[in-house]
Amino acid sequence: MQVSIRYFAAIRETMGRASEERDVPDGTTAGALFDLLVSEQPRLAAMRDSTMLMVDRVYVKPDRVLRAGAEIALIPPVSGGAERRFRVQTEPLDPRQIEALVDDPTTGALVTFVGRVRDHARGQNVDALDYEAYPEAAEAMMAQIAEEIRACWGIGNLAIAHRAGLLRVGEASVVIAVASPHRGDAFAAAAYAIDRLKEIVPIWKKEHYADGSAWIGSEADYQRETGRWPTASEA
Repeated sequence: MQVSIRYFAAIRETMGRASEERDVPDGTTAGALFDLLVSEQPRLAAMRDSTMLMVDRVYVKPDRVLRAGAEIALIPPVSGGAERRFRVQTEPLDPRQIEALVDDPTTGALVTFVGRVRDHARGQNVDALDYEAYPEAAEAMMAQIAEEIRACWGIGNLAIAHRAGLLRVGEASVVIAVASPHRGDAFAAAAYAIDRLKEIVPIWKKEHYADGSAWIGSEADYQRETGRWPTASEA
């Protein structure tokens, strides 16, 4: 049977390609496929313990049996340290610090998006937001978004930081910084990054009101459920 494989960041560079189609025996597991790749490219062995596996955009364990036509993605480890470009943190976000991670004198545009906690949503007054994240997976998916942006716009200077924990009204929940030679690409990449973040990054939010709280989906979920976008007073 044939499956598709996608590679990102350090794994992409190690393999020398971003994707490929493979014929594998029926009953092959995601882990067995990774073992096969390691046998072909031994440098992957050093990343084995920190690489996460996705099948059809869902994280899986190595024993997941593959089906014909499946898409397998090898999600590489995200670099550690205070200066890493993709991170989830409980400390307040500093947009200037995030910008510094992508600052490049050869680029002519620097676009920074700051998402903040607003005091109302969906017709209710909001006191605070509580963000819960799967940090390791969230950071890996941010890195994937960066690879998608690189492939589309050729932009390599991107940083994304997201808060976790309880945030009060006015606090920054996410900062995205993009540096690019041209402003149009920088704006487009920043918009793409926040939209994709809401689609694939495992971060959830709970809205707190004076009379209770509720877990909330994305604005895209809201549109699907109601058939409309939030009004100006709700957005």
